[in-house]
Amino acid sequence: MAADIRSLSATIAAEINARPAQAVAAIELLDEGATVPFIARYRKEVTGGLDDGQLRTLAERLVYLRDLEARRSTIVDSITGQGKMTDELMGKISAAVTKAELEDLYLPYKPKRRTRAEIARERGLGPLAEAILGNRAADPTVLAAAYLTAEVADVKAALEGARDIVAEGITENADLLGKLRAHMKQNAMLRARVVDGKQEAGAKFSDYFEHNERWATAPGHRALAMLRGWNEEMLTLTIDVDTDVSSPAKPVERMIATSLEIGAQKPGDRWLMEVASWTWRVKLSMSLSLDLTRELRERAEEEAIHVFARNLKDLLLAAPAGSRATMGLDPGIRTGVKVAIVDGTGKVLETTTVYPFPPRNDVRGTQATLAALTRKHKVELISIGNGTGSRETEKLVADMLADLPAPKPTKVIVSEAGASIYSASETAALEFPDLDVTLRGAVSIARRLQDPLAELVKIEPKSIGVGQYQHDVDQQKLSRSLDAVVEDAVNAVGVDLNTASAPLLARVSGLGPSIADAIVRHRDEEGRFETRRDLLKVARLGNRTFEQCAGFLRIPNGKEPLDASSVHPEAYGVAKKIVAACGRDLRTLMGDSAALKDVDPRAFVDERFGLPTVRDILAELEKPGRDPRPSFKTATFAEGVNEITDLLPGMMLEGTVTNVAAFGAFVDIGVHQDGLVHVSQLADRFVKDPHEIVKAGDVVKVRVVEIDVKRKRISLTMRKDGGTEAAAPSRSGREASAPSVQAKRGDVRPQATQQGSFGAALADAFKRK
Repeated sequence: MAADIRSLSATIAAEINARPAQAVAAIELLDEGATVPFIARYRKEVTGGLDDGQLRTLAERLVYLRDLEARRSTIVDSITGQGKMTDELMGKISAAVTKAELEDLYLPYKPKRRTRAEIARERGLGPLAEAILGNRAADPTVLAAAYLTAEVADVKAALEGARDIVAEGITENADLLGKLRAHMKQNAMLRARVVDGKQEAGAKFSDYFEHNERWATAPGHRALAMLRGWNEEMLTLTIDVDTDVSSPAKPVERMIATSLEIGAQKPGDRWLMEVASWTWRVKLSMSLSLDLTRELRERAEEEAIHVFARNLKDLLLAAPAGSRATMGLDPGIRTGVKVAIVDGTGKVLETTTVYPFPPRNDVRGTQATLAALTRKHKVELISIGNGTGSRETEKLVADMLADLPAPKPTKVIVSEAGASIYSASETAALEFPDLDVTLRGAVSIARRLQDPLAELVKIEPKSIGVGQYQHDVDQQKLSRSLDAVVEDAVNAVGVDLNTASAPLLARVSGLGPSIADAIVRHRDEEGRFETRRDLLKVARLGNRTFEQCAGFLRIPNGKEPLDASSVHPEAYGVAKKIVAACGRDLRTLMGDSAALKDVDPRAFVDERFGLPTVRDILAELEKPGRDPRPSFKTATFAEGVNEITDLLPGMMLEGTVTNVAAFGAFVDIGVHQDGLVHVSQLADRFVKDPHEIVKAGDVVKVRVVEIDVKRKRISLTMRKDGGTEAAAPSRSGREASAPSVQAKRGDVRPQATQQGSFGAALADAFKRK
């Protein structure tokens, strides 16, 4: 294992901008079962301060490289077992850095079904192929005449057999395959066309009915859109190379010719050139195109997963409204508006359903009920889901609040993505066994305003709906990435040990669903935890697990003041030395930054705890249990703008960013359909990555540029010039086409494509090749 770590650490260290010794230390900790959040926060001295981003990349690459090494070992054993291993081949196998390179080298030795070339050799045509290759001056047809047998009827059959043998050698030439693949990656064109007769059925893919762009620079969102159209048999998708070259011999064919040292004048050379061309057309073109299609999908999936992960992180770390009595409203027209009141801890106090809309139209009765519940439970916040009927519900609430005396509750429209999935989940059933499924959604809507992180961890990350083509990507990779995001977010914030739900506890470093359930059962049976050390009384929670989780669990107002902070119990001794040096009581010192500012952290460094840990302890003593999330802020929707038909070009509106993709940001402006701020419209300068400007949850001011009511598309701008001038186009020059992530509110499956057209400027940007 040590040798394995040493061989991998240099590669990974270079990729994460670290020293090999740092990578070795991190790998050893991961192999021992430590989590990324624990290593990032509490083992800085060991890893030299690697952050969670570097550690996540390290962990992902470690899996890939170990898989690569396992495959390398299998290939070496296979070739050695065949008695065909040479020093030169071993050197090439050892030097291969990707799985593709390994497979290219293994191809000639890979056990396979009986091939045409093998059949030709069995018929005695191997010497003919060697003769043609060895004597280019001879006429292949003359040479072939000597190899006619009962199984080889004529010269044509003999030459076809020789062709198959030579072609197999070409297709198994690892060096040549690497050069051809590199040439294609640099020069190939991606071409999408509509399948004849599918124009109407495939209208959502109309941006790609006749689309060409370079394979190397195709953005992930467009690649996934085209791949989806191909999967749904609405588009044809091809990868072509050298199609615009006028020369009879294409560059790829000349590369094959070079590998065979083919000249131009001799009969054997002319025959071999035909074989080279045939091999490219019939064998290599298809196989290498499939390789590039696979790589295109992987590249696009990686980008889509990255976008989803970043958006999810922003959403999870959105500002909490805090521990205040909250009314959750899950809007519905025919089925009524579901109402749930929760107290500051999220405990359900009361639920009901009101029917202000057709067919009952009980507006006054609804307002009276909501007002009575507000007074009865001293509601401070009203959380309204953003689904169908949300703006009508918001207006009804606004009218109700107008008649209430001050102080009045604050109304907020929140995303209800995933609420219906949570309502029908096993988690919700266990939490609210006696509550109707429809009312559970209202509870979730109320709680996600109080603490988005605590509530959203109960929902499968993929169902939260802030992704870009999340249903089209590798689901295992997506789940791993999103689970890592949730784990990092939960541990960055910290968890109240005495109030956290089992799903939230399960995301804490070192814990999992079973131990989280055991903690909750222990809490229910034995009462609140007084100290972190009490965790060791929980069944199956041993010292190793305690080490991983303790620093991320908080006990406010417990017996040990440090239990309310992120200081790890293993470092309490250092913290208490600092307190003693200040001559103060711990409880009075915590939070007193003035008393701590003159403390020299170097005075408290010892053999176990270095300067990074001591500095972290001082920072935590200054602001114990600090929440890294921003302060709570809400968007104010314009009065009278409730539907897409109410919008007019030029309107200035306030909204909340719901999703950020590679091509721009989606903004909820309160009309049941998010508008798109294309990347070119985010700022009065060139923007490469929309995340430079906005993140999910941000409150922004936008101007309406264009409304397409029929296609339910809204184009917005954040540029000061109102979007009348296009910003500098992206370097690829083709960022105008964008997938529509939400065709309607609550639909987490992305639609095919959405063109962010802002007049002729963006139309030109889309067409630019």
